[in-house]
Amino acid sequence: MEQIGIFFGTDSGTTRLIAKKIAKLLGETAAKPVNVNRCTADDLLKYDALILGTPSYGIDELPGLNTRIAEPSWHEFMPQLAGRSLAGKRIALFGLGDQEKYPDRFAHSLIHLYRWAVDGGAEVVGQWPLAGYQFEHSPAVVDGRFVGLVIDQRSQSRLTDQRLQDWVAQVGPVLREKLHTEIA
Repeated sequence: MEQIGIFFGTDSGTTRLIAKKIAKLLGETAAKPVNVNRCTADDLLKYDALILGTPSYGIDELPGLNTRIAEPSWHEFMPQLAGRSLAGKRIALFGLGDQEKYPDRFAHSLIHLYRWAVDGGAEVVGQWPLAGYQFEHSPAVVDGRFVGLVIDQRSQSRLTDQRLQDWVAQVGPVLREKLHTEIA
């Protein structure tokens, strides 16, 4: 059975926890979430429907050893994907951030996954409203919405489960459509 691939980068384990919660909400149509430091580009690209998640570390960059986290993450993984087409892929994104500590760059790493997906020819789904967040600026806002679900586990953890349920209810059916496409 075709499944929705779920890939994430993490340092503290929070992004992994969110990825697991998303997989549980999606049920059997979700593949087991995989840390990008434990897979290859081919592992990711074999899926037509994907959910990608990232924490935010550093300033205006993808997290990785360059941002002083303990293990390789998106920064080290992305070069494997250079020049690879994402045409025909449908991708939903989620990112973590801390709007109180970093209100001037809230959930900033998410924009890098978004640009990569769009530049590669993927259809990005799952944009998320700004309502309920308080921050000054986020590069992850395009056309008045976040480019994916944003989770703030530090100051809004009580809202996480409901946000996950609402977002999965939104993206789940759209991603599942890719699992049932007919071969031309």
